[in-house]
Amino acid sequence: MLAFLAVLGLVLSAGSATWAVERVLRRTRQQTRYGRYAPWIHPRGRLAAPLNWVANSRLLRALGERIPPVGFVSDITDVVYVNYVVGAHRIAPLIPPGLELQRMGEAGDQAMLTFLTYRHGHLGPTLLGRWRRLLPSPLQSNWRVYVHHRRTGARGVYFLSTAIDHTFHALGARMTAEALPMHVLERASLVAPEGSRIDLLLDPGRGTAPDAEAHLHPLPEWPADGPWRRAFSDYEQMLAYCVPQDRALSVQPWHGRVTRQEISLGIPLEACRALTGPVVSIAASALVGDAEPFAFLVPHVKFRFETEERDPI
Repeated sequence: MLAFLAVLGLVLSAGSATWAVERVLRRTRQQTRYGRYAPWIHPRGRLAAPLNWVANSRLLRALGERIPPVGFVSDITDVVYVNYVVGAHRIAPLIPPGLELQRMGEAGDQAMLTFLTYRHGHLGPTLLGRWRRLLPSPLQSNWRVYVHHRRTGARGVYFLSTAIDHTFHALGARMTAEALPMHVLERASLVAPEGSRIDLLLDPGRGTAPDAEAHLHPLPEWPADGPWRRAFSDYEQMLAYCVPQDRALSVQPWHGRVTRQEISLGIPLEACRALTGPVVSIAASALVGDAEPFAFLVPHVKFRFETEERDPI
């Protein structure tokens, strides 16, 4: 009995100390509307309360920062880009200090938001080699805006939100990947037969992942006009801006640093296929208002996460 009480006392003491550290960390790593410290709720609701605690824990993410980054690779298929050109005044307040919004248009009053959704092809560490084919291929959606680091001038994307349809992948990314504010989708599908209509569904259920539904079909050629005209002279210029994005930027003010996650995509612009059709998204509307979407498809991408570097804010 005495031994049991001693063990119980140790457990309670450890729990109390953990919560004390958690409370201290929450003073500097405060909740935000978007980004890595936005609230996280699993779509299974109350049944997933322990997962919610893990995903929202500042202590666990602080420990995750100490894990050395490793290279990842994925044979991605069917990347659907849904884009909006929107007034910069709507997006600029969402950018963390240390980064600045990339402004476009003749008056510099426009910005671009993209959510791109794709099917991974056996996402996993590069060191696994051919054994990576045993790993699953989740569906992921990245919601991003285009920024640059004020001090160094490095250009890249800042993720307002990211979502995936596997809980294990979501928690792993949330704990260890600085740039990825990963949430869990209750349902997700991307059906893209060659040359046919593309159907996309992102259903967050009762969780905090972003939502979207789109029914798109390919155009025979790049269009000569569209909503992108507010910031670009032609479609190829828009693609040249949007597609070659090989860097994700995030800010950790408690460390006084900006983190650069360098990736390799190598997408040729001529591989992009223009799409048209309706897109409905409450999450997107909250960000861009009534801005009109425009979309395109990249059939195949060899994704490589190369390295993570850090710069002073």
